[in-house]
Amino acid sequence: MSRSPLRLSALLMALSLSACDDAPRFTKAEPGEARAGGATTVRKTDQNAFSLPAANLSPTRRLDFSVGNSFFRSPWVIAPSTTTARDGLGPLFNTNACQNCHIKDGRGHPPLPDAPNAVSMLVRLSIPDAPPYAKVIEQLGVVPEPVYGGQLQDMAVPGVAPEGKVRVDYTPLNVSFKDGTVVELRKPALNITQLGYGPMHPDTRFSARVAPPMIGLGLLEAIPEADLLRNTDAKTADKEAIVGRANWVWDDAQHQTVLGRFGWKAGQPNLNQQNVHAFSGDMGLTTSLRPFDDCTDAQVACKQAPNGNGPGGEPEVSDNILRLVLFYTRNLAVPARRDVNAPQVLAGKNLFYQAGCQGCHTPQFTTSPTAAEPELANQVIRPYSDLLLHDMGDGLADNRTEFKASGRDWRTPPLWGIGLTQAVSGHTQLLHDGRARNVMEAVLWHGGEAQAAQQHVLSFNAEQRAALLAFLNSL
Repeated sequence: MSRSPLRLSALLMALSLSACDDAPRFTKAEPGEARAGGATTVRKTDQNAFSLPAANLSPTRRLDFSVGNSFFRSPWVIAPSTTTARDGLGPLFNTNACQNCHIKDGRGHPPLPDAPNAVSMLVRLSIPDAPPYAKVIEQLGVVPEPVYGGQLQDMAVPGVAPEGKVRVDYTPLNVSFKDGTVVELRKPALNITQLGYGPMHPDTRFSARVAPPMIGLGLLEAIPEADLLRNTDAKTADKEAIVGRANWVWDDAQHQTVLGRFGWKAGQPNLNQQNVHAFSGDMGLTTSLRPFDDCTDAQVACKQAPNGNGPGGEPEVSDNILRLVLFYTRNLAVPARRDVNAPQVLAGKNLFYQAGCQGCHTPQFTTSPTAAEPELANQVIRPYSDLLLHDMGDGLADNRTEFKASGRDWRTPPLWGIGLTQAVSGHTQLLHDGRARNVMEAVLWHGGEAQAAQQHVLSFNAEQRAALLAFLNSL
């Protein structure tokens, strides 16, 4: 027997409100809720939705954004070259352009079985921490693998051997909802083959990482540190929050330990350093902050290969190019939410809160009045993240520490824009290694501190699950 849309909406609302009497009651959208990025929010929802400048950027400032965009998108070339502004790629690298990893400024994905290179997924490497490496751990957060370094690079310039090939295999893992519905998850197994420089350390730790979306990064950088840290203390955190942990990381420019907020384990303190390390590790490009090629002492050909440094030792990525790329990455806009007043979306929002998801996926912050860019200041934003570390259980563990993050810890990823993943990136593969093929699979992988929320979702019936997904896909 079919139900009318009105009766269905009423039923979904009743379902969402019946499970927990003290849960928030959202019967309409909150003021400004659709503008996830405050005044920077844009309205486009097609394949270019993640590639737009902040809506409040002036025409003059959009010129800098466009120039930064050109350096983000265009490929770098091998040195020596007549293209001196873009030469110096490698000798070891994962890709030749930022855009190859962050597809349309969106999300990367694991390699297909027949892919020659991983491209938009990289593999971090390290060995167990030990006292002799205390200074290395302080500055890098890990002890790099002695021969291959901190990141496996599966491409190289002619005359230099790539470090290896990356393949991911999967085994099925079934999870059942209370109503008997079965979802098949896929458990990844990482395989590294064709090692170019001999065997790795026997205790090497591996962590696969897909490229995350680029939207709203400047806004996340502009959240006051005190507002993030209040959620690390049970006395000051919101009563519904699961207390997170800050990652304290090395700032290359300040030469001191500061709060981390970027990367899958919050291992980078700011966007400029994130960009610098990506230029270095992903493309083998030097900067004034990281002026050396990413070669270990065992990689002789890598150390001897030509580079694109200027005659006076100028880095391959000039300070001006770095500044423009930073401006671009800070000002990529967040798309507006869709259907915020739809009954099914509101029902799903109630279910999201009843499950306790907002305990880590903090809905709202206000950016600092002294943000690095004036357009980003004093914005009420809705990233749905606390940018803190949480123990996500054995299922998601990579068993690789990074500064203060344990092998089970992950930074809460922002949820804004998640409903546009298919439109922008052409897939819906989620989580740090892309193992989840859709939003519900990502939810069901939650364990550790999120185990209670996952169990709550497993109690939902089909209509409740549809409502929860409607809400998440509206973000």
